[in-house]
Amino acid sequence: MTPYYELFVRLVAPYHAVLVHFPVALWTTVALLVFYRAVSDGALARAGDKILVPLLVLSIFSGIAALVSGLLIFPLEAAGASPLIRNHILAASWSLAYWTVFLLTRWINGETVWNGANRWVMLGLAALGTLLITVTGTVGGHIAGKPTTLSVILAWFGWDVYDTFFVPDVMLALIAAAIIGLPVLGWWGSRRSS
Repeated sequence: MTPYYELFVRLVAPYHAVLVHFPVALWTTVALLVFYRAVSDGALARAGDKILVPLLVLSIFSGIAALVSGLLIFPLEAAGASPLIRNHILAASWSLAYWTVFLLTRWINGETVWNGANRWVMLGLAALGTLLITVTGTVGGHIAGKPTTLSVILAWFGWDVYDTFFVPDVMLALIAAAIIGLPVLGWWGSRRSS
């Protein structure tokens, strides 16, 4: 590393530690609002639902800032050589992409996401998003030298955070099929109901 890059890293790294708190706090708030809205049709729950989209937009921008600042800390060659850092980048990217899709789901479908069984689907999706940010933070804690008990729980499920998690080819095929099939299924369902 050049002396200038070392100085740059020393300036950026503390900001990454600060920036990650914003998307985590906002996504946690969103998950709590989704939980409350899923179990209640009251005025307060409806008022909370009205701020979901703005909170999600703000969380996406803060998530991008946190991800970019994190990518600037280590040279890409170094990050690519470390399974732990690769896992952190993967988990952070998945979290950001997941909550972006959650935002689009809520924004495009409006309040219909709370009709019938949809509310329980939204609750499940919020729980999954919360799990993703928890895993991202856990791996980040390991990078910072602050391991947590969650990594032991992940090991029970077969994933050591110090080894890169690889998705089997069959799972990649299922993911690709879902990427294509789910929007088509949603489009077909919306045409059928109208």
